[in-house]
Formats: sequence, structure tokens, C-alpha cells
Amino acid sequence: MAVTVFDLATDDMIGVLTEEQFQFLQEHLEAEDAEDDDYYLNRATLDALAEQGGDPSVIGLLRTAMGSRDEMDIRWQRDDAEGGNGDESRT
Repeated sequence: MAVTVFDLATDDMIGVLTEEQFQFLQEHLEAEDAEDDDYYLNRATLDALAEQGGDPSVIGLLRTAMGSRDEMDIRWQRDDAEGGNGDESRT
């Protein structure tokens, strides 16, 4: 199942990640609780993800989405394989 990542500030889609790529982010980013569907990122966090073996294409997507900002929040949603809209993760 794919996971779509969005810029929380603009709701623009950043990209679609594989389950493996998203799992890496989940393991390395802090969630406030089990129902949390967003993550805070800054430039140091992206550098750390790269150093810890993060997929270069995912790091590149996030760096591009961050642009000239020093930090950003992203949200995610799982894409429904049966053709639904996948909004079940959004709170």
C-alpha cells in the first residue's frame, strides 16, 4: 500500500512513498501519539535522515518541498488499494 505525503501548510502533495520508505520515516521521526498523521521536519532532521540511510529520493522530495524554509510539517495518508480516497488517517 502506498503512502502519500503532503505539505501540511499548503496541503500540496509532496510525493507517494512505498510502505518501506514510509516505515523508515516512521521509525526515525517522532509522533505525538498512535493516531498522529503528521511530522515536523527541519534541515537538521533531513540531514540526520540521510546519514541514517534514508532513501535519497525521499530525502530529495522533502528537501524540494521544504524549499527555502528552515522547517515544515508534513502529513501522510495511506492510499486505499480498493479505490477509496484514503482519508482515514487524517484527523
